[in-house]
Amino acid sequence: MFDKQQRKLKRSARLISILSKYGFKDLLARMNNGNKQVEISQNPDEIVSKGTVYERIRLVLEELGPTFVKLGQTFSNREDLLPPELIQELQKLQDKVETVEMNVEEILENEFNISIKEYFADIQKDPLATASIAQVYKAILLDGTEVILKIKKPDVQTVIEDDLLLIKDLEKLVSSYSELGEKLNLKQAISTFERSLLEEVSLINEKENILQFRRNFKNNKETYVPNVYEELSNNNILCMEFIDGIKVTDKSVLLENNLDPVNVSEVGLRLFVTQIMDYGFFHADPHAGNILVKRDGKVVFIDFGAVGKIPPNDKEVLENLIVSFVAKNPHKIVRYLKKMAINYQIPDERRFENDVEDILNFVHSTSLKEINAQEVINKMKDVLQDNRLQMPDYFYLLFKGITLIEGVGRNINPDLDVVKSLSPFTKKIFTRKISPQNLLKTGVDRMMNFTDNVDEIPKELRSVLQKLDENKFTVSSEIKNIEKTNQLIKSSIINLILAMILGANIIATAIVFVSESGPRIGEMSLVAVLGFIFSVLLVIIILLRITRK
Repeated sequence: MFDKQQRKLKRSARLISILSKYGFKDLLARMNNGNKQVEISQNPDEIVSKGTVYERIRLVLEELGPTFVKLGQTFSNREDLLPPELIQELQKLQDKVETVEMNVEEILENEFNISIKEYFADIQKDPLATASIAQVYKAILLDGTEVILKIKKPDVQTVIEDDLLLIKDLEKLVSSYSELGEKLNLKQAISTFERSLLEEVSLINEKENILQFRRNFKNNKETYVPNVYEELSNNNILCMEFIDGIKVTDKSVLLENNLDPVNVSEVGLRLFVTQIMDYGFFHADPHAGNILVKRDGKVVFIDFGAVGKIPPNDKEVLENLIVSFVAKNPHKIVRYLKKMAINYQIPDERRFENDVEDILNFVHSTSLKEINAQEVINKMKDVLQDNRLQMPDYFYLLFKGITLIEGVGRNINPDLDVVKSLSPFTKKIFTRKISPQNLLKTGVDRMMNFTDNVDEIPKELRSVLQKLDENKFTVSSEIKNIEKTNQLIKSSIINLILAMILGANIIATAIVFVSESGPRIGEMSLVAVLGFIFSVLLVIIILLRITRK
């Protein structure tokens, strides 16, 4: 505990020094408010006063190191939270990563209590790649299989945990320094970043992500997911199959290997959409460096540290949102966006719908090949921000992923059509939603919800009903037009009964439809046809009663 406090004090001192260097003295004054005075020895020549406040924020993040750089990169696509000038600066952030000396053989022997000679024929001493969290080395197993070893840097977990504590302190300061922090809900955004970063730094988590992708795409002939060697993997080391592939944007090498760049771009986009629409589990960082193409044409995604996960209920809402988008229905789009939102404070519902309709008009009036996903997403982000909708984390990861994958695809295929790639999935959604099995499931679910709601009637209401039954309930109010009120109540009850009969009939019809018993007309069940006709008649009757009243 004492060691942890010492580390935090050391990092805090560095933070104070860097903030002072870039002219954030007002913030430092807030940091010292109510605490013992912290003396900062700063050479005036070292103070950076040039540049806008947003430029100096970027410089502070760069100097504070990898965790803060990742924080800035994460927020660089949150136009809903930050001003455009700051977003522009954050997008300039680049990881400045230094290679760390590692004795790979010694690390492996200590981590797994093994003899290297019993597992490996060769391990390269120089890393293939270096990132802020880990370094990657190439090795060969005894059976000749080429693998890569992703090894976490020493003390990186400790540094990240200490930095996260500082970031939380900064969030509290910013929130108390101005109303901006609270208004933008920075606390939740920082919490999301913390969860995402801790998942990324856990190599066990990355191993599980790869295994999940392998299960999802085991029968897919267009992609390949690298094999993981679990016996040589833990939270600090990940051993996986080496992929000898072509960088997806290397058009000339693709052509040399008789691979059509247009087809590669379409397959890559289709696979990414499949991840989202079929599984709700998608690669959250599909940039060019994370996508390879094998010589047989299979597209391979690598680096599964960051993934997006869509909850099952939200996945269904997302499907409905896409269907409504294709159907050009702004009213339903607004409805489903509100369903997906964590919270919202829409100042003008009608204006919100008009904003969505403007986006639909823009998309459908523009040639499909000319549509830029980034432009559409930016418009959508503006609409969400203007109408104060706070969407879940995966929603912004979707925005980022679609923008990246489209950028990769258009690099080798300028005519890449994102909307066309969605068409098969929208057809699949339509087909599934009108299938008898889905209609039956939906009907049963709604009936169960209705039953649950009846069971959950509060005791107070039951007490009221009991008093009514015992003629002990009195109302001391005068009701005008009592006859019309009674008539309206009777009419509403009849409509409700008709609606319940309609629901029960639809369920019964669906059950008969999927069964093969009873008289038939061609391939159709006679009872199902009669049930369908009866349902249509009931719908007409109910609509006429509602319209007439």
